[in-house]
Amino acid sequence: MLTDRHNIYTWFLYIVIYMWAPTSAADTCTVPADIKTIPAVRLEEIAAGLDNPVHLAHADNDNGWLYVVEQSGYLRILKNGKISPRPFLDIHDEVVDGGEKGLLSIAFHPRYSENGFFYVDYTRKEGLLGSLTTIISRFKRSTEDRADPDSEQVLLKIKQPFANHNGGQLAFGPDGYLYIGMGDGGLANDPFGHGQDTTTLLGALLRIDVDHASGSLRYAIPGDNPYIGKQDYRNEIWAYGLRNPWRFSFDRKSGALYLADVGQDQVEEVDVIVKGGNYGWNIMEGNRCAAVDRKLCDRDIYKPPIYTYQHPEGFSITGGFVYRGESIPGLCGVYLFADYVNKQLWGLRYDGTNVTVHKKLLDTSFNISSFGEDQSLEVYLLAHQAGKILKIIPVDSDDGDE
Repeated sequence: MLTDRHNIYTWFLYIVIYMWAPTSAADTCTVPADIKTIPAVRLEEIAAGLDNPVHLAHADNDNGWLYVVEQSGYLRILKNGKISPRPFLDIHDEVVDGGEKGLLSIAFHPRYSENGFFYVDYTRKEGLLGSLTTIISRFKRSTEDRADPDSEQVLLKIKQPFANHNGGQLAFGPDGYLYIGMGDGGLANDPFGHGQDTTTLLGALLRIDVDHASGSLRYAIPGDNPYIGKQDYRNEIWAYGLRNPWRFSFDRKSGALYLADVGQDQVEEVDVIVKGGNYGWNIMEGNRCAAVDRKLCDRDIYKPPIYTYQHPEGFSITGGFVYRGESIPGLCGVYLFADYVNKQLWGLRYDGTNVTVHKKLLDTSFNISSFGEDQSLEVYLLAHQAGKILKIIPVDSDDGDE
């Protein structure tokens, strides 16, 4: 475990790195005076021909490349408007994919341009019984556009009791630590109660320090994680009570962590995650009591979502980003998200206390699996089954509003 002095120094160093990194253009847009409005947008196809893309990210450099995760186990580069035919990384032989399984995300180390490290989350079979397992691994690039498949260092293995609700999101926070979104392990109703079980890493958002090791671990526990030294709590847990967090992101300006948690029977939710928060599953489904014993639904215990919508308005939420780009000034500060099943794009403004406005921006023809940002903080979405990357752009003046 890090000493307090070392932890403070590391925190300060990462803040400096984050502030000066190319992706730190957090003040490039100004929230419009009329915050009750959200402008109309449209989509521009950037690339096609991908195999079930599920995540898109960029590294801390200015080459303009975007990295696309294909669920079957390939990482590809969008370079100069074209998908490179040779994958950046090919681990498809290791990956078990299909449904909610597969290679699910990538996160570049804050100093990737120096050390070449990046991290992936994927599912594979482990052991003689072939148990489905989430793998969190580090790889290293070998050339500018090629990773070394033999450089894998497995940091964490988490057994999955069922095939769904694998979570799968990785992201570095502004503090330089790696955040990991884990679902409850699957099936319906969280049969093992993982959402409220703090002795497991399932049903939780984890936070680890990948730059240090501790004992037998290939990572360290950040000194300010909320449950260090507490009995019956895993030290990696930052927040818990999650069902299936499908995409989270940090607001580039405020640092707030927005997370979309997929609902079960009735409610889809957007949460703003705070240290040590309990978000209620499987007692609560969004703002609805989901427990058989309704006495368990003490809303003072659980952190409420900032926004929910009901089935059949949508059935499977996909989290996005707070827009901080420059191309659509009126969109500045709007959190963008989508519904995979109903194929809709949404936006909302949150002032830290209340959602002041929310709006359906588009009906699309795509199952939207994920969002991504480029170096200029412009936002893209991924059409899962169609295999496309689409950029969110302003509506032309003669197109009018919806």
